Amino acid sequence: MFNPSLSAGGKFLFLAALCLTLPACSVYSLFGESYDEVPPLIVQEEDVKIEDHSFPLNGEDSVVGQLATVPVEEGDTLLDIARHFGLGYQQIVEANPGIDPWVPAPGARVILPLAFVLPDSPHQGVAVNLAALRLFYFGKGKQHPSVSTWPIGVGKEGRSTPTGSMSVDRKLERPTWYVPETIRKDHEKQGDPLPAVVPPGPDNPLGDYALYLSRPSYLIHGTNKPYSIGFRASNGCIRLYPEDIQRAFRKIPVKTPVKVVNQPYLLGWREGELYLEAHAPFEEMNAKQEKKNLVAKLRQIGQKQKRSLDWPKVEKILEQARGIPIPVFAHTATPDEVLADAVNLDHPPRLYGQPEAIEPAGNGWYVRTADSDDGYRVRRLAAMLNHVGPRIPARETVKNGRYRVIAGPFPDAKAAQSAGRLLATDFDVKSEILKPAKRNGRK
Repeated sequence: MFNPSLSAGGKFLFLAALCLTLPACSVYSLFGESYDEVPPLIVQEEDVKIEDHSFPLNGEDSVVGQLATVPVEEGDTLLDIARHFGLGYQQIVEANPGIDPWVPAPGARVILPLAFVLPDSPHQGVAVNLAALRLFYFGKGKQHPSVSTWPIGVGKEGRSTPTGSMSVDRKLERPTWYVPETIRKDHEKQGDPLPAVVPPGPDNPLGDYALYLSRPSYLIHGTNKPYSIGFRASNGCIRLYPEDIQRAFRKIPVKTPVKVVNQPYLLGWREGELYLEAHAPFEEMNAKQEKKNLVAKLRQIGQKQKRSLDWPKVEKILEQARGIPIPVFAHTATPDEVLADAVNLDHPPRLYGQPEAIEPAGNGWYVRTADSDDGYRVRRLAAMLNHVGPRIPARETVKNGRYRVIAGPFPDAKAAQSAGRLLATDFDVKSEILKPAKRNGRK
């Protein structure tokens, strides 16, 4: 039976993070994905274009990009929309409070937080802001300098990505993963033993491209679990979507300096106005001190510019922490007015990377689970299974007013049993293995 406790939104989000975190370096998967080329990722409205998230720099402004909105269509999740538009899980969820990330209502307009305050660090080489879960690469062109930016996944609590100055030591296509002993021991304790060496391929958690940093054992790399982007899910490395690491690999040369910072509160300028972008500080950070430092800096800026700050607005920005740049001087646009200026985009014909529905196969193995009279909860579970790693292809079915999730098809009993164990351990739901003959009504 479907565990009633799964109706709690908080537990669903926790389980989502759990599924993305515990097997973060696992090399086993039931289903993979591959793409022949990097997607063009172009959306436009009149003269507005968003392509590869590269923005010109004028030397004065430190806020780039443009907020946008896109409508939800049936079958979308916020994760699908985030990936298509170059955002991570946390970024799109922060920007859209109140919208279910797994079952958003069709017709709702989703805010795309595609405006960014650049990190307070040298605008050269690579800058990584852990708090914003975003990487910035500053091109070298003197006449036409630009910045490219991509969402990232970073180290989980206890294995945080280290801050400080580094550089790109070397680059490697189709890397081999030499599994650190500490990670192997962790997986052994979880009953998920890993080999010492993982060759290139779909089961390699480094993906197809890796930039090795001068700090030993730390990399910027791809992933075979794309929907871990926007989470703290790695063992310290910085991971990008497969399509983004391919772009980064081409653009970022060896010896490029890399600066990693952790700045939840970002101040930046655009056309003479001061903007504040706020993210929730990591658990291990001193949030009170971060806020105190920000207030002191705002007071200094206000005195220097001889302009008043809108302190109630500042408090609201910090409280909501939506990751959206908002002007903070008095008599400037309110958060609602900033959102109202967002560019309205049409829904793409297909969201890049969105898991495709898998047609039933008469000779396949299946897993039936989540028997419930609550269709919403069942749809939510099916959406989660289709996105967390390793992916379990799943769909909702209904019979006699009862909703169920049918997962599969799986190639054999072993794969179906593995999916059943994952459902029990990570989602707390009981399941039933359906043999091919039973599925077809034969005995």
